[in-house]
Amino acid sequence: MTSVSKSRIFASDEEKWRAVLRRDIDADGKFWFAVKTTGIYCRPSCGAKHPLRRNVIFHYSIAEAEKAGFRACQRCHPHIRFPFEKKMAGMVKACRMLELSDQTPSLDDLAKVAGLSRYHFHRCFKAATGLTPKAYAMAHRSGRVRKELSRRPTVTEAIYGAGFNSNGRFYAKSRQMLGMKPRNFQRGGEGEIIRYVVAKCSLGKVLVAASEKGICAILLGDNAKLLIEDLRHRFCRARLKEGGGGFERSLKKVIQMVETPKRGLNLPLDVRGTAFQQKVWDQLQKIPAGSTVSYREIATWMGQPKAVRAVAQTCGANPIAVAIPCHRVLRSGGAISGYRWGVDRKRKLLQREQAAK
Repeated sequence: MTSVSKSRIFASDEEKWRAVLRRDIDADGKFWFAVKTTGIYCRPSCGAKHPLRRNVIFHYSIAEAEKAGFRACQRCHPHIRFPFEKKMAGMVKACRMLELSDQTPSLDDLAKVAGLSRYHFHRCFKAATGLTPKAYAMAHRSGRVRKELSRRPTVTEAIYGAGFNSNGRFYAKSRQMLGMKPRNFQRGGEGEIIRYVVAKCSLGKVLVAASEKGICAILLGDNAKLLIEDLRHRFCRARLKEGGGGFERSLKKVIQMVETPKRGLNLPLDVRGTAFQQKVWDQLQKIPAGSTVSYREIATWMGQPKAVRAVAQTCGANPIAVAIPCHRVLRSGGAISGYRWGVDRKRKLLQREQAAK
């Protein structure tokens, strides 16, 4: 499971202050800090001398800082959007380069296209997309391959249709991209073995399923048969086998996580989705237990502030409950709604995490 990255969340004033001290460019646009003794507000990455902590307060918008009577810093120009827009334009160019290349371009080449230094580019790219350039290229290529395998009559045609110039390069990474052999994926997982088990927990019934690669589904509900049907629909041609292979140990760990989400799940995950879905699910795993964010915040962290609806739909499509904590995402204003396994379960999970803080 991906480890929690608090530097991307900035949930507390202490985290925000640490971001200011390291002049974290990843924090720009997520909050602003104001200095009571000078009456100015800045970006977290401002290069000016650091003020004393006791003189600093934080704001979540420019309007909020200016309403409180602070004026914009003349060094970092926090009220002007062009630095962010210029960087984002460079990130778009780098993304297009990654998407059109058969081999992942070097960091130097990507940075040159984006108009940034190598180090600065890597940080900006990860802040904008939620992925490293290498991971972005892999996720995009995985999405292309999945699409081509579903519409082409042969694996070879799908490989070239997805932009690979040779079979060798594709097969070297096919397992990592698909989680199974290409032919099995094309046949809807035919030949793949998915082990599963259903048990009781405090939230009702929980179904845990795993492929050779890792946990591929954690489903919650009240009816075991319906949960199994859901799993069968997801892996329509795979071979489903109940239990076996020491799978009960994995079930125990999952139930412990459901009962105590703060402890996390120390098991490998087999997360299957489009490049966008994987980006969203990666962001969800960075939300600390006991914290909540909005769909809009997730979209903003990804550098796609207008993709709020798409983020909400991706949360609804999440096949791995609690381990990928979509229950920690709320509507703007804090309304608890939109949980595919029921609003009551979402509320119980959040109450459980809050009580454990």
